[in-house]
Amino acid sequence: MDGRRRNPYELTEETPVYVISVAAQLSGLHPQTLRQYDRLGLVSPDRTAGRGRRYSARDIELLRTVQQLSQDEGINLAGIKRIIELENQVAALQSRVAELQAAVEGAAAAMQQREAAVHASYRRDLVPYQEVQQTSALVVWRPKRQQSSD
Repeated sequence: MDGRRRNPYELTEETPVYVISVAAQLSGLHPQTLRQYDRLGLVSPDRTAGRGRRYSARDIELLRTVQQLSQDEGINLAGIKRIIELENQVAALQSRVAELQAAVEGAAAAMQQREAAVHASYRRDLVPYQEVQQTSALVVWRPKRQQSSD
């Protein structure tokens, strides 16, 4: 969550509020079809204490998607279940990628701050190095001769 306390009475698209008859009307399906989809695991509504089904707005949208895939696209229910599973997996992976991307960006920012701190810690009283010009002069070294004591 985002750290804030949520209002327990706030309705979201995840809030299970629709009984099966209302969900059937909203989705355009028969209540028995909704029960069958629940048994197959295509849509999993929340349950009340008395085991009654409660559908959320997201569940209604999923029921419409199942109907569209079945009737318009001709996909069987096993195929629809696999599509839903894959879409859920893709959504989870996209969320994880976004999470990792934020972590990488945070680490990069921390590294840049640390690098800036290291550069700021350099001693300023040192003389900068300047490259010496190379010459082709030849220097001959001749040792001094020892003088003899005659």
